[in-house]
Amino acid sequence: MLTERQLMILHAIVDDYVRSAEPVGSRSISKRNDIPYSPATIRNEMADLEELGFLEKPHSSAGRVPSQHGYRYYVDHLLSPHRLTVAERAGLSRLTSASLEAMEEVFQESARILSEMTSYVSVVLGPESLNEKLKNIQIIPMDSRKAVVIVVSDTGHVENHLVQIGEGVTSTDLERTVNLLNERLIGTPLSQLQKKINIELGQLFRDHIDNYQQVLGMLERTMVSGVSEKLFFSGKTNLMEQPEFQDVGKMRLVYKTLEEENLLQQWFRTQQADGLQVSIGQENQLEAFEACSIITASYAINGRHVGTLGVIGPTRMEYRRMIKVVDSLSKDLSKLLTGFNE
Repeated sequence: MLTERQLMILHAIVDDYVRSAEPVGSRSISKRNDIPYSPATIRNEMADLEELGFLEKPHSSAGRVPSQHGYRYYVDHLLSPHRLTVAERAGLSRLTSASLEAMEEVFQESARILSEMTSYVSVVLGPESLNEKLKNIQIIPMDSRKAVVIVVSDTGHVENHLVQIGEGVTSTDLERTVNLLNERLIGTPLSQLQKKINIELGQLFRDHIDNYQQVLGMLERTMVSGVSEKLFFSGKTNLMEQPEFQDVGKMRLVYKTLEEENLLQQWFRTQQADGLQVSIGQENQLEAFEACSIITASYAINGRHVGTLGVIGPTRMEYRRMIKVVDSLSKDLSKLLTGFNE
């Protein structure tokens, strides 16, 4: 347990280091109006905090910086809620006020707003279509030989497939096909559509559609098993502005990891628990992000969690503000996507 004085000094050191990116000395802390202790007293407490693992002393520096353990304690025990400013509320409102129609546009805009408001790298993990369920199917003829099959999921995701219409297939065949699919398959996971068509709808197609074999072949080319989640990034160059990443080797490793989407998808998938999470330094379990903190929040559609968004920045992060921004945007995204789905 830290004493009240140690808590006050640790809080001050984290705040000052986040703001200045320079090691913090006892003399600078003593000049703060909220710290009523002498430089000697502060120096002794800083030494104790270092021994306890909350602070570190950089090479050839008289000051201290927070350790990852210190940041963890700060986030878990010392943070007070951040109140959004008028400018921050206006920045977040751009998501709900923008005229966005496609799901991909919504996710990309969310990533862009998040990176602009935080000056860090933002990542949005889109819903995994394997877990999405069918909401509606339409088949729109383009001419006598081609049609567009439109598959809409319960998350609002839309897939368009241009297909060849089999010889002899009429507009009546297509209309009956659409009716059967929407009557029988609504609520079916996208990954199971083709299997369900083959097993459960085969006889119905034979009974009601003249050219059922050509129609089934067309659907087989359309009802893919679903696609994996897609990552949407913004602000990848923002880390270059942070003093922690002036090292070329460190920056190269971070960029290389950001390009490995399968690895990042797997990591972000583990963060999809309900609510907000803060991972600091080595907690990220990715070598490239050992000098980073990642704040993530899940977003939902009709109360069902379907994806994650977050920011990647240095451990020297303005946690109080970042947590509020990420959390607020995730809630706005949830409301927007739920509205799309109604």
